[in-house]
Order: sequence, then C-alpha cells, then structure tokens
Amino acid sequence: MQHFTNTRTPDACDEIWLLEHPPVFTLGLNGKPEHILTTGDIPVVKCDRGGQVTYHGPGQLIIYLLLDLRRRNLGVKTLVRKIEQAIIDLLQDNGIHGQRREGAPGIYVNDEKIAALGLRIRRGCCYHGLSLNVNMDLEPFSRINPCGYAGLKTVQLHDLRPDTNVDYIGDALLHQLTRQLAVG
Repeated sequence: MQHFTNTRTPDACDEIWLLEHPPVFTLGLNGKPEHILTTGDIPVVKCDRGGQVTYHGPGQLIIYLLLDLRRRNLGVKTLVRKIEQAIIDLLQDNGIHGQRREGAPGIYVNDEKIAALGLRIRRGCCYHGLSLNVNMDLEPFSRINPCGYAGLKTVQLHDLRPDTNVDYIGDALLHQLTRQLAVG
C-alpha cells in the first residue's frame, strides 16, 4: 500500500484490495500500547494508519482503499461517511440495522462494533481501509481495548446471519463501496 501510494502517478488507476489477514493486532500511528491487554501468541504490528489498536484474523473481511482523493474531489470526512454508508447499506440488505457512533468511526449493531475504519492520507491519496467481522474467532478482541475503548464488545455477521461468508460479503460490500465512491 505504501509503495503503491508513494509511487503512483496522477493518472494511476485507483485500486481496492479485498483480503483476510492471519491473526495480528495492529496499532495505529497514535495507538497507545496500554490498550493492548495481553497478546498471547498473536503478534503486534505498528502501522501508519489512524486509530488505536484492533485485531485482524481469518474470517474478517479487510478492504484496502487506494484512492486519489484529489481526483475524486473527496475530503476525509466525506470519504469516511461514504465508507460507513456502504457498510450500513450492506447490513441493511442483509436485514441488519447498522449505525454510526459520533466520534467513534466504524459501524455498530446493538452497541457492538461490527466494522472498523483506519485510514492514512498521503499526497492527497488514501490507503488502509476497513475491516468487517464476518465469521471469525472474536476472542482476541477481549485481549485489547478495541479502537481504544475499554469493554467495547464486538459482533460478527455470522452471529446475526449464519448463512454469510467472507466471499459473498466481500462481493456485496465491494458493490456498495463502488456505488458510494462512484468507482468505475
């Protein structure tokens, strides 16, 4: 992501990457180590995105957005709103009511976090992106204060809609994101 962003030219196409990570805790630029309670055998990686600490693992959809915000005439707040709206629309399509929380980027279902956002803007372009809990082991979230909030509970789509899987949700969320961002 960094290399792509650092070397992209003004006419480079934007990219959206969908993937899953092996188990890892990531600590954002301003992340406070005290939000990591215990790691066990899961590594901690410092990264250059915004936000505090989060967990990534198999069964969680990660979408990295490598976008030229200047070309799209998008500010950071608008970008965050559009990403959040894409997730809310995806959840709504699956009969789930997702909502924003003022001052806490991401999406929540019944006060439990289902999706997190962490972005980095450099040279008018963004990278990093979002994570959506689909069908994963949520236990590692209990080893941290997710996104810097002690006691924040997490939830996953599988608990609300057992017939979902990462591939289906990835395709559906990509559709919502491209609609929100008007990606060709």
